[in-house]
Amino acid sequence: MTHVATTPADEARSKPWWREPWPWILMAGPAAAVIGCIITIVLAVQTYGDQGIDDGGVKRGLVVTKQSVESPPAADAR
Repeated sequence: MTHVATTPADEARSKPWWREPWPWILMAGPAAAVIGCIITIVLAVQTYGDQGIDDGGVKRGLVVTKQSVESPPAADAR
């Protein structure tokens, strides 16, 4: 097992992780995706949240079903 000795010059050059650029660059992509997702959800709720059903459908909870128009039963012609 070898031990690498650090010199005071090495310790002065090493910075804490938050002062290095690479962690911030790597976190920028996922952070942008989260922000974009939040913006998309807010816009969807604000724009389409109160949209009514006008084509004969019925909303029960989160399920929207279309009611079928049934014709009256035909009389048996004998």
